[in-house]
Order: sequence, then C-alpha cells, then structure tokens
Amino acid sequence: MSRLRTRTPVALALPALLAIAFLLLPLIGILVRTEWGELGAHLTTPGVVEALKLSLLVSCWALALSLLLGVPLAWLLARVDFKGKALVRSLVLLPMVLPPTVGGVALLLAFGRRGLLGPWLEDTFGITLPFHTSGAVVAATFVAMPFLVISLEGALGGLKQSYEETAASLGASPVRVFLTVTLPMVAPGLIAGAALTWARALGEFGATITFAGNLPGTTQTLPLQVYLLLQDQPEAATSLSLLLLAIAMGVLIALRGRWTGTPAAARPRTPAPAAEDPAAEPEADAAPEAVPATRTTAATWALHAEVTGFNRLTLDAEPGTTIAVVGENGAGKTTLLRALLGLTPRAHAGLRLGDTEVTALPPHRRGVAWVPQDGALFPHLTALANTAYGLRARGVARAEARREAQEWLDRLGVGHLALRRPAQLSGGQAQRVALARALAARPRLLLLDEPLASLDQTTRAHVRHMLRRHLSGFGGVCLIVTHDPVEAVSLADRVLVLADGRALQDAAPAEVARHPRSPWVARMLGRNAWTGTVGPDGLALDGGGRLVVADPLPAGAAEGGRALAIIAPEAVSLHRRRPEGSPRNVWPGTVREITVVGSRLRVLTASSEAPDLVAEITPGAAADLGLADGVAVWTSVKATEVTLVTL
Repeated sequence: MSRLRTRTPVALALPALLAIAFLLLPLIGILVRTEWGELGAHLTTPGVVEALKLSLLVSCWALALSLLLGVPLAWLLARVDFKGKALVRSLVLLPMVLPPTVGGVALLLAFGRRGLLGPWLEDTFGITLPFHTSGAVVAATFVAMPFLVISLEGALGGLKQSYEETAASLGASPVRVFLTVTLPMVAPGLIAGAALTWARALGEFGATITFAGNLPGTTQTLPLQVYLLLQDQPEAATSLSLLLLAIAMGVLIALRGRWTGTPAAARPRTPAPAAEDPAAEPEADAAPEAVPATRTTAATWALHAEVTGFNRLTLDAEPGTTIAVVGENGAGKTTLLRALLGLTPRAHAGLRLGDTEVTALPPHRRGVAWVPQDGALFPHLTALANTAYGLRARGVARAEARREAQEWLDRLGVGHLALRRPAQLSGGQAQRVALARALAARPRLLLLDEPLASLDQTTRAHVRHMLRRHLSGFGGVCLIVTHDPVEAVSLADRVLVLADGRALQDAAPAEVARHPRSPWVARMLGRNAWTGTVGPDGLALDGGGRLVVADPLPAGAAEGGRALAIIAPEAVSLHRRRPEGSPRNVWPGTVREITVVGSRLRVLTASSEAPDLVAEITPGAAADLGLADGVAVWTSVKATEVTLVTL
C-alpha cells in the first residue's frame, strides 16, 4: 500500500524554500564566478600544488589521530556508564560549536611555547607545535575529531549488545569481540565519521592560522591559500574554492545522508530465497538423518550453581540434563541465564561445571554458550564462518574449524547453506545455524533463551525435533527458557518454575503438568488457576466467592493455608439455565470471548460471583447452546474435578 502524501502547508513551504535558496545561492555564486577556461591554470600553480599536498598530508594525519583517539572514546561514551559522562560528551561537542579562532587561541595557550604543556614538550622531547606542520595537524584534529566520535557513538548505540555477548559466550576475548564483531558491524558509522573528519580537517582554517600560522610549505594549507589569493587574485581564489567545494560535496554525496551510520544488524533483511515451511524444502529436511546424533565427546560436565542477587536459588544437574525454565515476564528467567554467563550485575552465580570452578572467570573463559532469542548471528559472516567462530576463538586452526563447523551444519540440516549470510536465511534456518554455532563451540553449559519463539508452528515443530535429537548427545547441561508448554514437555527432563527470582517448583514435566504450583504455569498449560485460602470444605477465592473441593482435602492443605485450585477447561460445563443435580460449584456468567483451538472452542466467561473461567467445548455444543459474545450462561464444575495444590 502506497503511503499517503502529506500536503505541505504554505506557511511552512515558503520559509523552507527560502532556506534552501539561502544555502544554495552562495554555491551558485562560486559556480557562476569561476573562470572555467583558467581553472586548470589556477589549480596547477606551484603555490596551489604545494598547499594541496600539505592539506592532504595534514588531513590524513588528522584522520589517523582521530581514529587512534576517537574510536576508543566513542566506545567509552556508548558502552560505559561513569560519573562525568555528560561533561565528557560536552567536551567532545565543544570544538563543533566553538569559533575556530577561539579554538586556535586555546591550543596556543595549551601547547604554545608559553602554554601549559608547550615548555615541557619542547624541553623533554624537543617538540614545538606552533608554526610547524605538526601544529597544523593538531589544530585540524581538534576541530575534526568530534565528527568521528559522534558518528561512531551513534552507530555503537544502535548496535544490539547481544551480538557482542554471544561472541564472548563462544570464547572470544574482549579485544577479539571488538575487532571481529563490533567494528565490522559499525563499519557504516565508522566510515561516515572518518569521511566527515577528513573533509573537515581538509577545510580547516581558523584554528590552523591562529595556532600554527601561515607559513608557505609548512602550515599554509588550501583554505589559507584561498584567503591569501582572495586579496590579490580573486579569480584564482574562486577556482580553489570550487575545488574544496567539489571535495566536500563528493564526500557528502558518497555518504548519502548516513551521518550517524547504520549498524549492519539494523539493515532491512532481504527476502530469504528459501521457504519457511520445511515441507517446501525437502533437501534441508533429509540432510539431518545422514549424520547420526552421537555424542561428540566423551567428556561430561555436571552443573552446580548458587545464584544470589535478584535470583536466589541453588541449581544442580547431572550431565545430559535439559532443564526448561518457565515463569511469567519479570520472573528472572533471562537474568538467571545472564548470571550463569557472568553478564549481569543483577545476580551473581557461584558456578561449577564438572570439576572446574568457573565463578571468577570472565564470560569468554567459562565454557558457557548462549543462544539468545533472535539467534544473534553475525550479519557480516556466512553461516559457515558463524559456526566456526567459537572454534577459531578457542585457537582451533582455520581449516579444522571450518571442517568441524561444516559437520555441525550438516547435522542440523543446513550444510548446503554454509556460504549464505544470515539475511539470506529463513527463520528456521537461522535458528539451526545459531544452534550449530553454539554446539560447535564445545561448551560445558548450553543456554537457550526462547530459541523457537520467532518461528511459525510448522518450522517450530521441525526445529524442535532437531534440537531434541542433538541435545540427547550433549555432554553438559542445557537450560531452555520457554513460554511454550510443548517445548517444556517435549525437550526437558526437568521444569524449573521461577517467580520473583526464586525457584517455585523444580520437578519432572509430568509432575509440573499435574500439580503446577504457579497460576501462571497452570494457565500456560491451558488450565484455569484460582488462588485462595483453604477452608473446611474448599477454597475462599481471592477474587471473591467460594470453590468447593472433594473431601477429604489434599495432604498438607491445612485450614487457613494458601492453595491453588486447578480446573481443566474440559471439566467446565456450560448451561443456558441453572443446572440441577450433582455439581456443587455453580455460577452465573456472561460469554466474553470465543476462540478456536484445534477442533474445539474455548469460551471465556465472566461472573460477579467467581473469577473468569475458561470452558472447552465442541462447535456442535456451542451451536446447540446458541453461544455468542454477551450471551448469559451458567457454569458448573464438579468438586471432584478440582485439583488443589498447596502454596
């Protein structure tokens, strides 16, 4: 659908056109006044050629200094919180708003022969900056470096840190992460900043003439040459101005408006050439069966973790155990994973993997691999290079790393996509590559943060099958954060239920499904869950009303204690009139919503005498009852159909 064109108000259009004319007319003036026939002669005079060479020398050295000093400064401003950060950023921006001549005076008072550091530099190192080419470089760097810092800081700020954290979890040191992940992904911002810095340094005038002087062959750059020619040879000055204008416009046009850069990960994904549906891609489905999912190493690692801070729990698991971590939003699931990785100050994990205590080790040395929800595949690397990244970070030779990476891609059915980049992969393919990358890194602990959440149902089932096969051959412990009950039941040996950072329940999936101790988990499993206080014949509900349960009460359900009542939707009966007979729990209500779940319907009812209740019925029953939104109904639940779980 095409975007609707906004009609521009005349009151805004007229001043905008005047602004464009105001900016354009000076440029037109240079073009009109240029003596095109003499342009070549003006630009090839010895003085101009010498000034051009000096300008290129000064601007290139200023760019080199800006890269050396500005890149770390931009990273510091983008990634580190410290006192005085606002002041430092103001200092970076100051040369952009400070009059250049004032900047030159400031440099003179700092580095001149009578300045703060000038005498020390001259006495100790024999360096004299004023009236020297090095002084012109310092002046150009002072006014131009902010362009690089601001551009790169914006690019770094737009880069998701999950890429760098994932690289660290694969074994890459901070320096390696910066060089192989951060810099390549912020390359557009770095290139834009470098180009603007170079162009600004090339055109610097005020600070240079104030601090370094105007000495031919030493500090007389092109802008200074223009200033001199303007007094005696205005035609030559115009020609030289045209040259500088052309260079500046060339830089701006080449950047195409990308002043702050665009991290590679933020670029729009190109349509994947492969289909999301595995059924439409038979060659991808057949590949996994070609390589058996055998254990790749004889080594095994048990898990012991003592987690403190926001999360407060003890976690023990034998090698080969898969634990599903569930809980509502804010329960601490991702915080737990990040604590095990050593990536968050919110929680601290005393961690032992096998016989090795890794608590004091940095993330890249723990042997803990992480697959975030979006996979965090490095967009500038192919699937093969992504998969080999962890091996290369651990010192494996390139050829061996690529061979082993290809084997893992083949195991997960995406070996034929080894040379594609992430933007060319479908969602299911990308998740399989991310899993292959994590397993190829030879981790002792594998952490998966909702690895299938972004996939459609068909692809999710296919990738879930892949994951189950390969986790069966993993010698460590795997934690999977999920909101999908199917994933929790089909993939996990245990289900860890978190609430407010604490372990509310840690049991086998079947036990959690039968007796969930969390209302959220019960609802995740598709059941009605009501909390209340235990009474002599049932539960006094928190939301008002009473629920009668079968006699006797479950063991541990003492009067006055807290309990959770679980009611399966299929145990709820719907009636148009008040039912007669055995049901001991009957409430009037109103239909609020009807949804389709497979071949059945789920009906949400609201009542003033009980909490909201979901019933599951057949479409035929719904038709017989004449159900629709707003219809008055009666709901009933037999006391024997209520499961009471003590809290």
